[in-house]
Amino acid sequence: MRPDWDEYFIDLVDSVGQRATCDRGKSGCIIVKDKRIISTGYVGSPSGLPHCDDVGHLMKQVIDVDGTTRQHCVRTIHAEQNAICQAARYGVPLDGSTLYCTMEPCRVCAMLIISCGISKVVAKKRYHAAQETRDMFKMANVELVVLEQEVATYDDQ
Repeated sequence: MRPDWDEYFIDLVDSVGQRATCDRGKSGCIIVKDKRIISTGYVGSPSGLPHCDDVGHLMKQVIDVDGTTRQHCVRTIHAEQNAICQAARYGVPLDGSTLYCTMEPCRVCAMLIISCGISKVVAKKRYHAAQETRDMFKMANVELVVLEQEVATYDDQ
């Protein structure tokens, strides 16, 4: 059966995520406008900086909105951030585009998505700390579609 556009692009997100340089979460992102890919991104260190795959993770303790603490790798930037940066670097406007990603974006990614004018986000899975993202998207009229209700986990969870 032929996939619809959301299924087609979300399948490509998995391929993009294979380029990730942090083995904890092989997240990918594709930004699309008029059914054409205009930018891609994956979890990885900023250009020229060491990768987790080469030097190990840079783990920091973070506190979630609900007060729970957990360890988070901060060596890399998120797939959504990388895709947005790539578009900015090459002068590609994102206003009115759709972003496809592995899991619901985090709070910081959500703010960037809103600020650059992306109008729709399609995520493959849920993210455990995405309630603020959902709330912000609703206030900013960014449509959020989550294809699977399963909560994404990292390889070490």
